[in-house]
Amino acid sequence: MMKAITGTRDIFPDEIPKWNYLQSIVESVFTNYNYKEIRTPIFELTTLFARSIGEATDIVGKEMYTFLDRSGESITLRPEMTAGVVRAFIEHSIDKKQNLNKFFYSGPMFRQERPQAGRFRQFHQFGAEALGSNDPLLDAEMIIMAYDIFSLLGLKNLLVKINSLGIPSTRENYKNTLRKYIKPHLEKLTSESKKRFHTNILRLFDSKEKNDQKIMENAPLLIEYLDEESLQHFEKVKQALLSARVPFEIDARLVRGLDYYTDTTFEVVSGSVGSQSALCGGGRYNLLVKELGGGEIPGVGFAAGMERILLACENENSFTLEEKKLDLFIVALEKGLEKVAYQSAVNFRRKGLAVDLDYQNRSVKAQMREANRVNARFVLLVGGDEFTKGEIVLKNMSNGEQQSFAKDDFEKIFSTIKG
Repeated sequence: MMKAITGTRDIFPDEIPKWNYLQSIVESVFTNYNYKEIRTPIFELTTLFARSIGEATDIVGKEMYTFLDRSGESITLRPEMTAGVVRAFIEHSIDKKQNLNKFFYSGPMFRQERPQAGRFRQFHQFGAEALGSNDPLLDAEMIIMAYDIFSLLGLKNLLVKINSLGIPSTRENYKNTLRKYIKPHLEKLTSESKKRFHTNILRLFDSKEKNDQKIMENAPLLIEYLDEESLQHFEKVKQALLSARVPFEIDARLVRGLDYYTDTTFEVVSGSVGSQSALCGGGRYNLLVKELGGGEIPGVGFAAGMERILLACENENSFTLEEKKLDLFIVALEKGLEKVAYQSAVNFRRKGLAVDLDYQNRSVKAQMREANRVNARFVLLVGGDEFTKGEIVLKNMSNGEQQSFAKDDFEKIFSTIKG
């Protein structure tokens, strides 16, 4: 028996309304903040992700789905979307058309990591990117939008964590200080953390190993080494969040390891999705556009995992959706009228009604059972004595009332169903 690939899943019709509801909330919030949707290819040149995410990261080193195409190019299924958005921004000179560009997106991403609760190898994210301004209010806007989306979904068990990474020059000075602190403990670190010491030292704060965490407990923190301009930027972000009544806490250990990140970084976490608690993460990346071959254009953004958000919603029972009803089910009361029933269905569908009928030549009783199963609001009965008199009968399934109409009077039947 053929099975889905490990780490992927099928999403069935009974789940789709929740996905559509989440998507509608996402689109509504982003539209309210004047973000425009962008769609980029699902695969890109591997070098794009190696440059933007960093060759020393786990994503590039261990998790990307990379292959050679027929022309010998190294292609990668996108593990995230920021790189593709920035590539499109540079390639099409979007900054020449207007100074500030605000985008949002949603779609599938791919990482070959260990599957766990709310985390898959093909997963879905939505997110936003703002390119062209260093205003700290944009940093706050990203956090507020994410918080608004989660709040509108009814999630309560949320915590917003924020930190500042400052600018590269002060961060380099801090890294030297951090190396001096860690060097006497280097041999006690795990092999992975030893590697990070040389390639991506800030990632030592991300280690899940207890011994590594114990060593990092007393490590100096980047926030203590920030320059005055970065401190002012961070203060403006905090004040904007307070004004918007978004609760947050400063997490000085929340870091990003790559040099193009600057100033604000943040996560929104939930206690409702297990150990991998982050629903979204983001921050400012003022040097990424230049890193990918563009100009010195600042940027800020975030991405959120849709599977994990829906898992949190399910665990908190944060929203329930009314079962969608079918407008009309058409029942043929006798053999030979299937063509009439079918043409009636076509006519009503073209007028905007959701309509179905029996395609299995079943008994009237079985057809009525099917009408109940699909939650039809009305049933149109075609056949019997009424049909010989030129009439068809419309039955209201909520109260059992029946009305007769001329069999070709689609407008009156339509008006009755639409209410």
